[in-house]
Amino acid sequence: MKTRLLMTGLGGAILGVTALMITGFSAAPSLMIVEDESRFDFEETVEWIQVNALDQGWKVPTVHLLHDAVSPYGYEVGRVAVLELCQPHHAARILAEDRAKMVTSLMPCRVSVYETSEGRVMLSRMNTGLMARAFGGTVAEVMAEATQENEAILANLIR
Repeated sequence: MKTRLLMTGLGGAILGVTALMITGFSAAPSLMIVEDESRFDFEETVEWIQVNALDQGWKVPTVHLLHDAVSPYGYEVGRVAVLELCQPHHAARILAEDRAKMVTSLMPCRVSVYETSEGRVMLSRMNTGLMARAFGGTVAEVMAEATQENEAILANLIR
């Protein structure tokens, strides 16, 4: 009787952990990436991000046009622009601490603008607000501040 109860309990625990892992795995993409539809067309969206970023003290060091990068190789894809957004004060705080430098692979912040096959213009970016919670100290502070500022840059573009 005790063996049967133990086996039932163990089986239930394994099933519960498995269900939790499947749920977590399937939910992870929507937790890690934030996606919104733009109120503007592709060119206007890219332009407005740059204007808003500069107005709010951010720099836009590079705009990568990914569709142009693959077209010489025979691939025709919808337009995709990845804008790099940098706030020098935030960057300097991360770069000044050896322990914080582990997140430099996430720098500068990036926003993607892309057209869907239905003609919608979408904005996507990493959910750095959620990621910030996993870090402590300077990284958490800077990522939280940068997230708020990036969302303010995009706020008037989101449908």
